[in-house]
Amino acid sequence: MSWDPSLYGRHGYVHRLAAGLVDLLDPKPGERVLDVGCGTGELTKAIADRGAGTVGIDASPEMIAEAKRRFPGLEFAVADARTMRFDAPFDAVFSNAALHWIRPPETAAARMYEALRPGGRLVAEFGGGDNVRRVLAAAEAAGRAQGVELADVLHANYFPSTETYAEVLRGAGFEVGLIDLYDRPTPLEGPEGLRHWVRMFRPAVLERVDVGRFFAALEDAARGELLRDGVWTADYRRIRVSAVRR
Repeated sequence: MSWDPSLYGRHGYVHRLAAGLVDLLDPKPGERVLDVGCGTGELTKAIADRGAGTVGIDASPEMIAEAKRRFPGLEFAVADARTMRFDAPFDAVFSNAALHWIRPPETAAARMYEALRPGGRLVAEFGGGDNVRRVLAAAEAAGRAQGVELADVLHANYFPSTETYAEVLRGAGFEVGLIDLYDRPTPLEGPEGLRHWVRMFRPAVLERVDVGRFFAALEDAARGELLRDGVWTADYRRIRVSAVRR
């Protein structure tokens, strides 16, 4: 999947709503922190502002180029979380809104474990079970209105239960401290917020449908549940986890 940093900028809530996750990480001056799936680098910068040394990685060259442009004093690199290797271990691994894009999850968990020093911590948040269920159901209905089945491209993420992901982490060797699944209804930006969400996170859908008709049908299908006081609101559910390398 190709990422467009300018379109991603319409989804600033991705990093704005993660301030509490940085608080949970509680980075300290002198620590070394790896940000997995750093995107355009805003949270890498927030961690660095607390005094920690940071390395931000992302599999998207476009996103890393934008992160380097925005924050030229920080270290960023194009890297795949399933194959990443580092010369020195980190005190902490941090990840926001990225792990639901990475399969198999066991491979990413193993690489994050290996990136940490003994006693180092993992703090992460990503989509959990039934994340954006209503958004995806409305999109499926809009596709069917054109005689197009979209399930294979709509259900593209790894959205596990807390039990399933805790087992993934334990299998990698982590001791799981906190793992929680919570609802986070998320207002989307602007009157075309739902359309922008599809353009950003499910662009393959638009290669199969009449786009104008699809968006009209999408909004009709979603309006009853996802339009709140004139604002499109995505039904996000997030897993938040804190674990330690034993």
